[in-house]
Amino acid sequence: MGKGHLIMAWEMTLAQISKSPFVRRINKARLPYWFSQPTFSLYNGSTNPVEHVSHFSQKMAVHIGNEALMCEVFPSSLGLMAMRWFDALQEGSIWSFRELTRVFGARFVMCSRVPKPLGSLLSMVMRERETLNTYLDRYWEMYNEIDGDFEDVAVRIFKVWLLTEHELRKSLTMKPSHSMRQLMDRIDKYKRVEENQTQGKGNAKALLEKRDSRGGGYYNNQPRRDVPNQTSSAGAQVINSLFKEPIYQILEKIKK
Repeated sequence: MGKGHLIMAWEMTLAQISKSPFVRRINKARLPYWFSQPTFSLYNGSTNPVEHVSHFSQKMAVHIGNEALMCEVFPSSLGLMAMRWFDALQEGSIWSFRELTRVFGARFVMCSRVPKPLGSLLSMVMRERETLNTYLDRYWEMYNEIDGDFEDVAVRIFKVWLLTEHELRKSLTMKPSHSMRQLMDRIDKYKRVEENQTQGKGNAKALLEKRDSRGGGYYNNQPRRDVPNQTSSAGAQVINSLFKEPIYQILEKIKK
């Protein structure tokens, strides 16, 4: 492409951007002199557009009655990809904030998050050698994608899928948690224990390496641990047996 074509393309882009998709009534409206624009999370086209509009409306709650202001500020909450969509809107095609959010939702509707079913938590088994912190990240990520109030069920399921030999599972069996807050307090305690143990093992390993380098002792970098294991085949049998039953029966077992 020659220099002339590039200049022409640039001028056409500027001309398109300079055209407002809002009707004259909105374009001519003046911003309140006391208006201070909130900080928005920019929409990048990869999340639910309804959630973005809700977040924007909450930030602009005190100005919700000023439709022109809502329309003019909304583009400030859009990221690069969404701004391309906004700049391409037909001139004078938007006459209200409701219409703006309608076309916005229609364009990015495929980005809406599909809620996960409650049964998704039944697959969140703690893996062999997985740290409590890593397991928590996976478990809460899945829990946050489930719509509905299932806090009590989530608390029970969390204990069921911990490794049999895990100290936290033993503690929850002896004294169950009855709320998410109680469970999180117990988890925090065992996370600190796990972190201290990991740090202690690192210090002990460094000490052994130092002694071995001086010829003062025998160092084995793969110590044996004679602890009971949950084999992957056993875990698979449990999962398979669970999913052969309806979920309401599974939840009744968990409650017991």
